[in-house]
Amino acid sequence: MASERTFVTELATGLGMFGDDDLETVMARRPQAFGLQPTDWDRLAQMWAAHLYTGEFVAGFLNGRAFLEAPDALNGRRPRIVEWTGARRAPGDEVIPSDLRVDHVYLVSCKYLSGILHNPSPARLVEGLLAQAPVDDTRDWFERVAPREYQDLYELCAAGLPSFPAEAARLAKPERRLLAERLAEGWPPHAIGAYERLCRAVSTRTAELWAHTIASASQESVVWRLLRIGSAPYFVLGTNRLGPMRLRIDTPWDWRQQFRLRRLEVEAQPGGQPRVGWTVRYEDRDSKEERLVRGHVEIRWSHGRFAQPPEAKVYLDSRHGDVPGYHHL
Repeated sequence: MASERTFVTELATGLGMFGDDDLETVMARRPQAFGLQPTDWDRLAQMWAAHLYTGEFVAGFLNGRAFLEAPDALNGRRPRIVEWTGARRAPGDEVIPSDLRVDHVYLVSCKYLSGILHNPSPARLVEGLLAQAPVDDTRDWFERVAPREYQDLYELCAAGLPSFPAEAARLAKPERRLLAERLAEGWPPHAIGAYERLCRAVSTRTAELWAHTIASASQESVVWRLLRIGSAPYFVLGTNRLGPMRLRIDTPWDWRQQFRLRRLEVEAQPGGQPRVGWTVRYEDRDSKEERLVRGHVEIRWSHGRFAQPPEAKVYLDSRHGDVPGYHHL
């Protein structure tokens, strides 16, 4: 089930597309063209009545209205059907991050105060280059790229736990949970140096492996996946730290008409956790000007230290509107 905040922002965005003057009106009439279940309507109405997430309700509704009015989107034509797709897991190799589908054609991704582009396993990012094909080695990434530093940190953190295995690679799920609980308040003082060494090793070796894989692939395709330039056009509606975010996203064909890729660069970066920066250098074909888009990857455990194998959160550091192929509505 979607979180309450996500539930509100996605559905309020859809409600704004129906052209009603305010949220009270559209929620009272429950348009049949919005294919929600009665339980979804009830949940939404209860949250609105309780004044929960009022800012998210309003921001989503206004973004939906903007989508209705934008010439690049519905151009004032009320939709025949709006489907909430964010409530289900995609059954196929879906690469377009849609949460709403309008009239079976318009795909909309709702991004409220999130700079995250992807959240894959490190192996899928570094070795699979974000393609949908399975990766060959699914071991814990820390164990793979920095086994000595990982083991050193584990030994310091598991000291005094006699039932735990001697090797970090042999940790089972129950043991991972117990260790995460033990470390919930932070690293023990005697383990901080070991964690810093792990961060440096993972950052450096991840950047090296990623750069090596990129060098043997089509950099243009890698950049399209990284920036979420999909095979079909779609829209991003949401907010960022500067205010409303309303974008139309190009396809690779559109992208090539306007931009020329120079190179994709990656490098290890310092930080409080393993971190790799990425930079896309490209040229605007009309102005011949070279421009940059920057981001970074944070590799960290999910749900607490040692709790689960690490994930790779891919962040966009540049503004969304500055990304090549992203157009303001």
